[in-house]
Amino acid sequence: MNQNHWEIHNPDGEARVVVTKVLPGKRWLLRLLKANCRVDVCRRQTVLDKDDLRSAISTQCSGLIGQLTEEWGENLFRRFREAGGKVYSNYAVGYNNIDVDAATRFSIPVGNTPGILTETTAEMAVALTFAAARRLGEAERYLRAGRFTGWLPDLFLGSLLNGKTLGVIGAGRIGCAYAKMMVQGHGLHLVYYNRSSNPELESFIKDYNRFRKQQRIAPVSCRRTNTVEELLEQSDIVGIHTVLNDTTRHMIDARRLRLMKSDAILINTSRGPIIDESALVDHCKRHPEFRAGLDVFENEPDLAEGLNDLKNVVIVPHIASATRWTREGMAILAASNVAGVLAGYPLWKGEDMRPFLGDGPPKAIPSIVNAEALGMHL
Repeated sequence: MNQNHWEIHNPDGEARVVVTKVLPGKRWLLRLLKANCRVDVCRRQTVLDKDDLRSAISTQCSGLIGQLTEEWGENLFRRFREAGGKVYSNYAVGYNNIDVDAATRFSIPVGNTPGILTETTAEMAVALTFAAARRLGEAERYLRAGRFTGWLPDLFLGSLLNGKTLGVIGAGRIGCAYAKMMVQGHGLHLVYYNRSSNPELESFIKDYNRFRKQQRIAPVSCRRTNTVEELLEQSDIVGIHTVLNDTTRHMIDARRLRLMKSDAILINTSRGPIIDESALVDHCKRHPEFRAGLDVFENEPDLAEGLNDLKNVVIVPHIASATRWTREGMAILAASNVAGVLAGYPLWKGEDMRPFLGDGPPKAIPSIVNAEALGMHL
């Protein structure tokens, strides 16, 4: 790879750490420099392919901070291990781009950045929900094109969400945060689909209903559905917040789209391949009152043919976690994973990652997804 694409910090550092994209802020870099690492940062804007990554690893590399847009499989982890690789950290909470089993076979801990994307991503899901429901994309393009000549009774009529039913697929941290924001803020009924019940979420709704009763407002309902199909049939809004794996790829396909209400709203801030994008394009063409809000896409950065032309779809370029606080925090956690493993620190005991973001961070490793398989202990 062209040496002009690289920015090198502390060239005489003891351990070489490769960072495959420029990361926001400076505190992540200071954390690695304090650990006496040499840090090689790639300044290229394009996604690095396997040959680029092998070249970046070179013959000596102790740590890596990679991106969810890169595919890390057995051959790359073998190369990394042969170069002295000790730890890889994904600059993301998800890690479906990584063959974790392969990393484990080469005794490489795989880090991620959980806990600080939750509210940020949930807020984007809320924003997409209302942008789709109130046709904001269409209306803005209309106005900017100089077509607005004055108020009209039927100009861009959208959907009122208050009192409707929200369906959440995946009641993890982000799914729960989105559900709470929507239910508490807008009086929605909730159905959710998850592998197991979520007592914390259900307790939150019960407490919220006690408040509504005090205010003499009718209660909202909350229940877990047994099937995705049941959720799709009942929901006015469907938010996808599940992980991507073999069981969820194309979870929302043509058959399941047909089960949804003709004027339903589908939101995806999780992973693009959970939706069969071509099927969604066809469904939106056939049902002009149907709406979708997408932050992620099946074959990023490419869009399915016809998606870009649909008026009833709001699309944004994978920015759900794009607040400065969150993206800088992710960088700090990724760097802390690498620095912590290289320093021989123990695993962090809690789920709250905010202590790592301040001055005097814990002498611990924030998050290793294959820690148990590698026999790493708290």
